[in-house]
Amino acid sequence: MNKSLLFIPDISGFTNFVQTTEVEHSQHVIAELLEILIDANANDYQLAEIEGDALFFYKEEEIPSLEKLLAQVETMFTLFYSHLKLLEKNRICPCNACATAPNLDLKIIAHCGELQFISVKENRKPFGSQVIEVHRMMKNSIDSENYILLSKELTGEIMLPEKYQSKLYKFIEGLDSYDGKDINYLFSIIDQNNLQLKPFSQAKKFEFKGPPPHFFEMEMPILAPQLFEYITNFRYRHYFIKGADKFEYDENEVNKVGTKHICVINGKDLNFVTVTKEVLPGQLVYGEMTTGAPLIDELYSFYILIPLTHNTCKVRLEFYWKTSLIKNVIVSLFFKKVFKKNLKNTLDSLHQFVLSKEEIE
Repeated sequence: MNKSLLFIPDISGFTNFVQTTEVEHSQHVIAELLEILIDANANDYQLAEIEGDALFFYKEEEIPSLEKLLAQVETMFTLFYSHLKLLEKNRICPCNACATAPNLDLKIIAHCGELQFISVKENRKPFGSQVIEVHRMMKNSIDSENYILLSKELTGEIMLPEKYQSKLYKFIEGLDSYDGKDINYLFSIIDQNNLQLKPFSQAKKFEFKGPPPHFFEMEMPILAPQLFEYITNFRYRHYFIKGADKFEYDENEVNKVGTKHICVINGKDLNFVTVTKEVLPGQLVYGEMTTGAPLIDELYSFYILIPLTHNTCKVRLEFYWKTSLIKNVIVSLFFKKVFKKNLKNTLDSLHQFVLSKEEIE
């Protein structure tokens, strides 16, 4: 029987991250990162298990070459930290989960050996001593949370020199004892500065000349951060946006600048993207833009939350639009009452939702 590869990417800092941050948003952040790592699998590794903050891959009876293995590791580290940088630069949420996500790290542990398998309800999974060993190696004496660890069995198979060095990798020897058995390995700390992170569109803060053509304000009996969560979390959207058939969005994605969702009205899809703009210090802002409104090239709506007391805030809902001069005259004349009515109705519904939510909780 040929040896098989065991390969575990593990998100470092997960336990502390979940314990000290908002649970729902931390779950979304971890889910996004796990999806990034799964999609980065370029060598057809089999996914045996999602283990909370880690992924357990294997390659049955096949060990990739040194070049392929190190390239796979580099790809995962690159995409992982690229996504964290995106979350850092384009976040709109003030919560601890979104603010501290860039502090997460990645480590990858790889091992090899002859595998046995067990089937549970038609699910075939690796089983045996090698599986136990690779999981034990996750608890090691390396003074870092950002590294690649390769067991001596694996480095022998791929012929990795003990002091292999490149721009990204600088391997050194390590040793730990588990249940009286010494396990030797090579490891390399990964310096993020040596990764070629993927470019992304950084959050653009929109600017408008003059005050909004239409706005409406209302005081809410709720803290501004909690109201911000209700406004930005799409699963609450149907409670205060009336007339929509449904809302379509990625349930595992944290809402940030560039996030897309669809509002279906009378069977027609209206595509929205999350945007932002400058507000005064201490205020929170959430914005959306669509290009699907009648006669309007770009329609913007912004919720600006202004803290008032320890349990109240004021929300200001603003509408802006961009269109041609002729269309602008038509919109101003014939849609003025419609905009005012929609603004008021939305905030009235939001107020009622806040009251009902607070009563339930």
